[in-house]
Amino acid sequence: MACESDPYIFSTDTLPTDLRFLPPLANGLLGWRVYDNIMHMGGVYNGDDGRTHRADVPCPLAVKMETEELAKHAYCLDTHTGSRLCSVCRWHLFVSFNLGTSQEPVTVELVSSFTPQSKDIAFESGPDYKGGRHIYGQTATPEFPGVSCATVHLIWTTMPPTLTLLPEQSQARWGFILVVANSLESAESSFDKGLSLMASGNLRPSHEQAWKELWLLSKVEVKGSETLCRAVIGCMFYLLSAFLSMHDTTSCFGGVSPGGLSNGGDGQDYWGHVFWDQDTWIFPSIALFYPKLARAVLEYRVRTVDGAKDNAQRQGYKGLKFPWESAVSGREVCPGDIYGQQEIHINGDVIHAFKHYLYLTEDLSMFREGQGSQVIWGVADYWVSRVTWSPEDQKYHLLGVMPPDEYYYNVNDSVYTNTVAKFSLQFAVELADLMQHPAPPEWQQVAEHIKILFDEESKYHPEYDGYVKGHPVKQADIVMLGYPLGLPMSPEIRRNDLETYEPVTDPHGPAMTWSMFAIGWLELGEAQRAQSLLEKCFGNIQGPFQVWSESSDGSGAVNFLTGMGGFMQAVLFGYTGFRYGVLKLNFKYFIYRVEKEYTESKNRYNLQVILKASGTKIPLIPGNTSAKTCLFLGLFQQDTCRFKE
Repeated sequence: MACESDPYIFSTDTLPTDLRFLPPLANGLLGWRVYDNIMHMGGVYNGDDGRTHRADVPCPLAVKMETEELAKHAYCLDTHTGSRLCSVCRWHLFVSFNLGTSQEPVTVELVSSFTPQSKDIAFESGPDYKGGRHIYGQTATPEFPGVSCATVHLIWTTMPPTLTLLPEQSQARWGFILVVANSLESAESSFDKGLSLMASGNLRPSHEQAWKELWLLSKVEVKGSETLCRAVIGCMFYLLSAFLSMHDTTSCFGGVSPGGLSNGGDGQDYWGHVFWDQDTWIFPSIALFYPKLARAVLEYRVRTVDGAKDNAQRQGYKGLKFPWESAVSGREVCPGDIYGQQEIHINGDVIHAFKHYLYLTEDLSMFREGQGSQVIWGVADYWVSRVTWSPEDQKYHLLGVMPPDEYYYNVNDSVYTNTVAKFSLQFAVELADLMQHPAPPEWQQVAEHIKILFDEESKYHPEYDGYVKGHPVKQADIVMLGYPLGLPMSPEIRRNDLETYEPVTDPHGPAMTWSMFAIGWLELGEAQRAQSLLEKCFGNIQGPFQVWSESSDGSGAVNFLTGMGGFMQAVLFGYTGFRYGVLKLNFKYFIYRVEKEYTESKNRYNLQVILKASGTKIPLIPGNTSAKTCLFLGLFQQDTCRFKE
């Protein structure tokens, strides 16, 4: 097919045998996997406590196209516009959104399995609205007692059983509208807008224009490696699909779950819950290009403050304890109690996102009018109440925790957890100074004296108190101290940490792990080692539509945005060395061009930054070169910076 020459179009003649790897389409409000008869809405869950999951919403427009005669099928996902193209080909005839020519009528059958029912929502029929069918209902069970169940309204134009292209027609287009909303007023308003756009011929063009605007702000292209190019484009497409439109000022963002909005039903893909994946793995690449979308992540956490306060009180502590698994309220909805009780590093992960948003944007309004300060200071109060003072070593300790490496639990002084606690407290003091707010002295005191374990003999960081060197670990943990946390350490210690944990990390662990090892080796100038680790990520890309699985064998969460986020951090922050912080170089005002030289035999890269306004050259990773690969990364279009050999 013609689309094969365009890296933004993923095409195939055969659909994946595992239907989980069909392309998911979403926009931050609604998510759907192609051909599935189920959709999910952002922020609409059913079930209480650990049984909370994304509510299944039936999809009236999920159809397959069939013809009477034997036909060749071809399928494309156009990530330029977020559109699915399904073609049924007979001779030179294409039956889809675009239809070819024929000497006789061509009829395509639309096969639908839609029923207006859901196991999570009791739907009723409402009066038709302007030719559209209408059903509505409420979820069966609220997230916790005393709150209202979510209401869902669907209005859609019905699809005929067949579509026919007449002999005198060279092409034809049929349009169908589906609106899903939380209120009848919103549903009718959106349906009216859809009808108006369709009548003027602007329904599809407006959609395409919205995607064009998004891609203009984050142009990431790779020339010279088709595999890498498609992987990068696919990651950015699915990550962006998890967020609202940049122009949406009325909707409440429901957060990003590991499998995205298209997945997360009962017992599926972590039930659609929001984890640290959103703040640590997905947030950084979005924030670099789209501060407004990144702010939506922070606003989600602000809206869940009451739930976080309740979590802390239930555990007997002060301040805010963000849930390990979050839905709408911010109360803990993890099915396993131990994770919500012990995986408290989530608090530091949330604050890390707030901190880097401020460093990247200098947007103090998020912390003033946006009430982000109550998140920062509430978490600081939690850490102060959660630590235990030891007179013996004159240190504060965090006891009975689970580190990011979930193979171990009820351990003391997880280095990762203690480090994010330390940095959270330091940022609370820093923000208080910026906002001229008095900071309790305990914040600084605990930050200065919290225990950060270090083995002086072996010159490395043991994962927790009592960790036996060489024992297996599940995923990236200690290797994240250097990046993204930025804990100061010598190159020797950074190397020792990498060499200690790389060989004992579960080879079948979650996809984002190897990206962090790759970044670590890139920091040390070991491009070849980094490349070999990053290539492991390609094993998690399933099928022609660049859909990621959590594990390389296809198991775990599907459309694993967490793995995509880690991969993109390796590209954007690893191979470029970008870092932003207080008094550090900030690239938010640049469009820059990267020319990356790649030698197939040695897998080595050679990069330098050229600030075009001043001519300043910043060398990056040294290496020999041959075949040329180019990355184009667009930021805010106010100045330019390019990378070249």
